[in-house]
Amino acid sequence: MFDRLIAFLDSIHARDPAPRSRWEILLYPGVLALGMHRLAHWLFGGRMFFLARLVNHVSRFLTAIDIHPGATIGRHLFIDHGFTVIGETAQIGDNVTIYQCVTLGGTNPSNGVPGKRHPTLLDNVIVGSGAQILGPITVGQRARIGANAVVTDDVPEGATMVGLKARSTLVPVEQWLRDFVPYGTPCKEPCEPASGTARIEEIEAELVALREEVAQMRAATRENATGDAPAPRRRGRN
Repeated sequence: MFDRLIAFLDSIHARDPAPRSRWEILLYPGVLALGMHRLAHWLFGGRMFFLARLVNHVSRFLTAIDIHPGATIGRHLFIDHGFTVIGETAQIGDNVTIYQCVTLGGTNPSNGVPGKRHPTLLDNVIVGSGAQILGPITVGQRARIGANAVVTDDVPEGATMVGLKARSTLVPVEQWLRDFVPYGTPCKEPCEPASGTARIEEIEAELVALREEVAQMRAATRENATGDAPAPRRRGRN
């Protein structure tokens, strides 16, 4: 058990350079929330629903992280900061990273019968700040969900999802991802060729060309006007 705890703390340190020691990581709200969830989930599995909910509410009060006791969570989940909600039927794989203000939310079944209504996150997924992953969808292994993205469809393995409604970027993740990237997306523009700084530079170049063309047209118009105009008649003295 001690070895598993050390491995868990080391996995967090590998994704977060801020802590100076394992003791500091033990103070993280995500670590406390996950530890209390393990207890709540055990109580939930034993059908001690009230006690499970009690542990859940205490954990939410202390950490601002709300994990339903029924949620299934794998090894080495890292929740960085609070204000995260994980629903009852959510399933999370190993080595998943979730940043602040994320919701793994459910959809209301039309027949009123509860079932699988929350998302499934497979191994090594990164979910950026403010992202909303809704419904019984599957986020494939190593997928990245960008900040504030709203995901309502299945995410392929290795894809990076951005926007509202979220769409996949066109560059395969393997071309630019070699190590862990915080918040699910890099700081530079590895995404769609027609977006970001590349698109801005393209528009600026077009604007310069258009300005030059307009200036040439104006100059030609002035020359034509000067050449076609009749010479002014001089009036003699009476």
